[in-house]
Amino acid sequence: MSDFISVSTSVSDSYNIHIGDDLNAKLREITARYSSKKAYVVVDEVVLQHHRELFEPVLGQKFPHLHIFEVPSGESSKSGLMFNKLLDFILKNGVERGTPLFAIGGGVTGDLAGFAAATVLRGIPLIHIPTTLLAMVDSSIGGKTGINHSTGKNLIGSFYQPDAVLADVRYLETLPREEWVNGLSEVLKYGLIHSPEIFDEVQVLIDQDNFTNALSWISLIKKSAQIKADVVSGDVLEGGKRAFLNFGHTFAHVIEREGNYQEYSHGEAVFAGMVAAVHASNNLGAQIGISNLLNFKPLYNFSLAQINNNVSGLVDLMRRDKKVKDEQINLVLLHEAGKPHVYKADNVTVVEDAWKYILKTFEK
Repeated sequence: MSDFISVSTSVSDSYNIHIGDDLNAKLREITARYSSKKAYVVVDEVVLQHHRELFEPVLGQKFPHLHIFEVPSGESSKSGLMFNKLLDFILKNGVERGTPLFAIGGGVTGDLAGFAAATVLRGIPLIHIPTTLLAMVDSSIGGKTGINHSTGKNLIGSFYQPDAVLADVRYLETLPREEWVNGLSEVLKYGLIHSPEIFDEVQVLIDQDNFTNALSWISLIKKSAQIKADVVSGDVLEGGKRAFLNFGHTFAHVIEREGNYQEYSHGEAVFAGMVAAVHASNNLGAQIGISNLLNFKPLYNFSLAQINNNVSGLVDLMRRDKKVKDEQINLVLLHEAGKPHVYKADNVTVVEDAWKYILKTFEK
């Protein structure tokens, strides 16, 4: 079973996101596009351990010289050090502009590998094979690539579109429960900024304890991916509505940095960040039932007790976010569920109050 979503952009050819439960036939079809006898595979170490048999026979049959680069799991791999190691690996093994690179893993692997594909020889073909819920519904779509810097998250990178995305849910079969929850935050985000009915659909899956049944998530994966594809097709370089996809993320990036990119997963930080953004929206006149979001809090197992409770200091860190303009914080907030807007945070008290709220809400 498979389906696809088309992504059209003004800066590159359109490409398809294929979603299904066995995409090897589609993978063979995509590899046939390339005449190179060599290919690079940049793959998360855990994925390589559990799912090598899903990709290596297909790619090895097409490419006699298959070079595999193993990426240690975790946000710390989105670093300048790992990026340079990857570049060395690609360049020392020989690469041509027609040599494809397959990024197989979650958001960390995809962002790292995508940035390498964008920069080696000023660009080589990139194919994303996302292996986590988060990557399937978010990070593999839209062409954002990059690495972190000590001063902030995703501050070094580029926009670079893939030739294709293959979201094969077989990779989700070994996904730990915490990684399902990690990706759930981005799914809930689409419910808040676009389609409120997603909350009900997620609740049904959770009530059925379907975190281990990947097939049951295909409909939500497709719906989420379609929302992102529609947004990025109309705003490739984040000059307008694509900013709405950052809902909760300006808070989240500070939380991740405060945790040294190790204490909190991206999904945990985004969940807390969305709670902060809903709280700020309500303080500015919206009437959004924050309890609808907090109903999912028991799924998450983290505390913000270790975060610096100096809220003015946290606000200062937000000013280092890449979306800041003229040192003014821009937050994505909601007029109501499904209706986001960008708020220029002239009133810093609203931001500080949101920090106080989540530090209290997630203190245990």
